[in-house]
Amino acid sequence: MQEAPAPAASAPHQPELHRVMGPKLLLLFIVGDILGTGVYALTGTVAAEVGGAAWAPFLVAFLVATITAVSYLELVTRYPQAAGAALYAHRAFGIHFLTFLVAFTVMCSGITSASTASNAFAGFLNDGFGLGFAKGSAGILLIALGFMALVAVINLRGVGESVKANVILTCVELTGLLMIIFVGFYAMTQGRADFSEVMVFQSSEEKGAFLSLTAATALAFFAMVGFEDSVNMAEEVQDPVRIFPRIMLTGLAITGVIYVLVSICAVALVPVGDLSNPDKGSALTQVVRAGAPGLPFDTIFPFIGMFAVANSALINMMMASRLIYGLARQGVLPHGLGLVHRTRRTPWIAILFTTALAFGLIYFVVTRSDLPAVSLLGGTTSLLLLCVFTIVNISLIVLRRHPVGHDHFRAPAFLPWIGAATCAFLAGPWARSTAQMDQYRIAGWLLAIGIVLWAGTWLWNKARHKPESGRLGDIEQMRARHGDSPRN
Repeated sequence: MQEAPAPAASAPHQPELHRVMGPKLLLLFIVGDILGTGVYALTGTVAAEVGGAAWAPFLVAFLVATITAVSYLELVTRYPQAAGAALYAHRAFGIHFLTFLVAFTVMCSGITSASTASNAFAGFLNDGFGLGFAKGSAGILLIALGFMALVAVINLRGVGESVKANVILTCVELTGLLMIIFVGFYAMTQGRADFSEVMVFQSSEEKGAFLSLTAATALAFFAMVGFEDSVNMAEEVQDPVRIFPRIMLTGLAITGVIYVLVSICAVALVPVGDLSNPDKGSALTQVVRAGAPGLPFDTIFPFIGMFAVANSALINMMMASRLIYGLARQGVLPHGLGLVHRTRRTPWIAILFTTALAFGLIYFVVTRSDLPAVSLLGGTTSLLLLCVFTIVNISLIVLRRHPVGHDHFRAPAFLPWIGAATCAFLAGPWARSTAQMDQYRIAGWLLAIGIVLWAGTWLWNKARHKPESGRLGDIEQMRARHGDSPRN
């Protein structure tokens, strides 16, 4: 099979992006990209699956993410362009519908991630102001919907992103997690931490130990995603072929260590039953309250959590709306989704469309589901991205048949095979409980909406004799302009 022709992203009249990111800024970008809603909202839910050994799923998720990250490293140094998974699938297979599915799946993962963040925001606000709203109450629903509406308003007005802003946000997110670790060690010196609990593994009656760990890992994977977004900065990194491998692996290692330490401190300070009980407040707020009762950390931490998850929600909704806008401008989705506001210069129809999808998801998980939002929506985000990562690993296997004319990072030959197998395994139904099967229903409905819109657009273009419409030949340019952003 011949390699799909490279799209015209490097047309002579198009200036190159400014390469401003060195190793330090790239490291902060990757760490900040991974940190966010995931660990802030997941700890209690993961502990509910496996008991005191909550660190184990985070560790396994880190290992699976690292394997796929190595595949990304070879791909981004082979093709140092700002397009990510859709570009790699397009180059490997040249099937425009598959490229569309990958791009739309990435967009859906942004919406499910932002919806997860909105529910986490509602929980932290409930803790911070002591409102006392119970899980599934109208108060939690109104806060979550109100927050998402505020995100839409900010998105409509237009928000400028910069690496300097990312540095500040990363420092805030890191401060909250380092606070948990500090509180854990402080409590240990005061005799309030029981680290024997971290070796207690508890599985549910319906699953054995292996399947319980698998299900918890599939959920914990939500906390590790984000590393793949850094490939969209390839054209703004100084010497990406040399810098990317070392920095991406370093960033993954830093976040992996932080996550394991946070989960250990959580189960050592708070009983697992309390960590997983939303009526007792968010898990990490309970940790700081139990570990340092004489210090005001428990009053500060919910606001740090709100700041961290709010940033994730805003950037994810920006990504989702811009990607819908880009697909519409390519003639792949209805033209109306690509309309731009005359004064604000923002894709207002795409913003309203993605916000409406987020509203529907928030309403469903708060009022219709017995599962915590992070388990259902965070798990759906993991499911969508695990499918994308499976395709990315397979794309690398295919693209290795087509050498490129420059030096690049080379992953061990067996790793993409392992990456494809592990990601596909974690995306399977055996990695979810009966209640979590709703993740497939949510993912299916979201993708069905995209396919219906794509099919309608294709038929409309065909009727109007536009054979080139609906093709994704300019995927690099589209993703460079409207590319990915953090999911968690």
